[in-house]
Amino acid sequence: MTAGNTAKSQKALWIVALSALIGFGAVYVIGGWFDNGGPENSSAAAQDSSAPAVGESGASSFKLGELAAFVTKKTPAALPDITFQDASGKEVHLSDFKGKTILLNLWATWCAPCREEMPALNALQKDLGSDKFEVVTLSLDRGGYDASRKFLDELKATDVHLYADPSAKQGMALKLIGMPTTILINKDGLEVGRLAGAAKWDSPDAKKLIQSAMN
Repeated sequence: MTAGNTAKSQKALWIVALSALIGFGAVYVIGGWFDNGGPENSSAAAQDSSAPAVGESGASSFKLGELAAFVTKKTPAALPDITFQDASGKEVHLSDFKGKTILLNLWATWCAPCREEMPALNALQKDLGSDKFEVVTLSLDRGGYDASRKFLDELKATDVHLYADPSAKQGMALKLIGMPTTILINKDGLEVGRLAGAAKWDSPDAKKLIQSAMN
C-alpha cells in the first residue's frame, strides 16, 4: 500500500470515529457494572436515537416520526420473568403485570438522557394510565428505590410507577445495550418492541404506537 493510500485510509477511519462521536449522548452504553457514576467508561455514550434502529427483528414497521428508532418484533416475543422491588422492598415479577399493556422504561439517576425523557413518560402515564395501560419505570441505580424516588420527585415525575433493581442484573437479563431503554409489552406479557435512547413518549406518535399495542 502506498503512503497516499495509507493516508486516505487513516482519514476515512477518523471520519467514521468523528461521526460516532457526534451521535453520542442519546444512549449510555452499558460497558460494565451499573453505578451512580455511570458505566465503567462513563465518557462513552451511544448512538443517536433519531437514526432508524436495526435489530434482530429488522426496522420498525411503525412509520412514526418521533419514534423512528423503535424496533418492532416481527412476532411479539417472550421476555424473562425478571424481578424487582417496589416501594416497600417487596419482590415484584414482570409477569405480575400480565393483563395490562405496559411501557417498561429502564433508567438510572446518572443517565442524562433518562432525565431528559422522564417528564414525557410522566405525562404519558398521566394521560393514558389506566387498568389497561401503565408506565413502569425500573431504576437500575445502585442507590436503590429511595434515591430514585427522590430523583423523580425533584423532576416532579410523580405519576409514573417506580420500581428498583439495585443489582442491575435484570437489565442484563433483558439484554440491554444502553440506557435509557424502553420496552413495550402487551397484555400477554410479550415484547412488542423496544427503543434504545430517549424519546418523546407523550407525543401523538407514541400514543398511536401504544394504542396499537393495546388493541
